[in-house]
Amino acid sequence: MAETNRIAEIRNEATVTFSLAELDPEDPRWNKRGALYVPAGEGPTVWAVGDTYTIKATGDQTNGGFGFIEATVPPGGGTSPHAHGDEEETFYILDGELEFLDGDHIFTARTGDFIHVPRGTRHRFKNKSHHAARMIFMFTPPGAEKFIRDYSVPARPGEPAPPISEADAERAQEAIRRINMAVLPEPS
Repeated sequence: MAETNRIAEIRNEATVTFSLAELDPEDPRWNKRGALYVPAGEGPTVWAVGDTYTIKATGDQTNGGFGFIEATVPPGGGTSPHAHGDEEETFYILDGELEFLDGDHIFTARTGDFIHVPRGTRHRFKNKSHHAARMIFMFTPPGAEKFIRDYSVPARPGEPAPPISEADAERAQEAIRRINMAVLPEPS
């Protein structure tokens, strides 16, 4: 009983109530700006592996918190199986559906689905439908989003991503050498 009363006392001590009228609106803590705002349709947009990626935030912009990308994956688009040695990757499907590989398991993710891939896990996504899929994904810690930006081709408005060229494949190989990522085979 005494322990229950002490917990209640601690909770009461930790609860601070104040009126907003008591706050000084000139206090710099309330006026400091620092939000990262990237309007819809803005951010560096590139073609990577035949998909269109818009980098909404890099680790430099999020104080090393995460990298954030918006993706449009056309029918037939997607990545090869791979694993990140340093980053975890998290996906949220905005529209459409994508086939995901998780280790040796394949499943279809649809609008509203969430997927988190721990580092060192073989994964990939493919659009096996007739319509483009849209998703957002993030890397924690950040870094891979910069490799995508730096080693991909800038997208041109109103055009689909071109087929992957030999130069694109060479740039991708160089990027893979620079980060701790392994390209892996499909499961048998």
